[in-house]
Amino acid sequence: MKYKEWLLDWLTSYEKPSRKSRTYTKYRDIVEKRLIPQLGEYDLTEITPLTVQRYIAELSEKGNQKTGGGLAPNSINSIITVIQKSMNMAHLVGHTESYEMHKIKRPKSDEVPIECFTLDEQRRIEQAVMQDKRKKMLGIILCLYTGLRIGELLALEWSDIDFQKGLLTVNKSCYDGKDETGKYCRITETPKTTKSRREIPLPKQIVPVLKEMKKASTSVLVITDGKKIPSVRAYQGSFALLLKKLGIPHRGFHALRHTFATRAIECGVDVKTLSEILGHKNATVTLNRYVHSMMEHKAAMMNKIGKIF
Repeated sequence: MKYKEWLLDWLTSYEKPSRKSRTYTKYRDIVEKRLIPQLGEYDLTEITPLTVQRYIAELSEKGNQKTGGGLAPNSINSIITVIQKSMNMAHLVGHTESYEMHKIKRPKSDEVPIECFTLDEQRRIEQAVMQDKRKKMLGIILCLYTGLRIGELLALEWSDIDFQKGLLTVNKSCYDGKDETGKYCRITETPKTTKSRREIPLPKQIVPVLKEMKKASTSVLVITDGKKIPSVRAYQGSFALLLKKLGIPHRGFHALRHTFATRAIECGVDVKTLSEILGHKNATVTLNRYVHSMMEHKAAMMNKIGKIF
């Protein structure tokens, strides 16, 4: 059996029924744009660790289809993941005698720098949002004080907020995708992991803001643009324009989540609690991601103690 035949069967029979649509779409794109054109004509028995390693080397050198340069390590690792999953299933169903893709050497993933806003920048953003007549912009405040991801924010419904208990429930997320006809649309799904399903206590100062938003709302969704439902890209664009207007260096929307985490650490929130609020897999993820901020916080505390000397 040729690898391309198995890849299409694997996608349809094993991945599509069991994966979130976003993950399935990602795997399908890798199969169609990367694996079938380059490895599709190989027989399954010819897909060896050496074959794949040579392909990885080629991707590292000239795999970027836009620039002609090397493909980023994170993108290469996504391709390797699809190869390993598809070949492992091929072995489990008896198409190959053994599974050896664990011998593939992965490129080291890029370290994504953690960007957050300074306290002064945060105050300026909050002031501008509170003065903005567009109610949708108040979602920025909500992210700064809950650590919500943009997909979680835009999928948030009023029924997810318990004003009496002061709790916000995260039970879904959304993203910009395509429907079966290829038309762009909003796709809403349950969280990818069980840890992403969580309850977040709302700061008491934020509850009145949300109550005022609800009074003016005619939608089940918390964040709307009048009668329109903003796309993820459109909301990111509104945030980018706000930063530009304020003269604050551009940072992605996710920087709001990083800012919340940084402020929480500065206020002395323990790692386990912060991890649960952020919906991380475990506290180790939180620790590794924000260790720099934690060390700065510890150094500041030690300097305060040192003043006694």
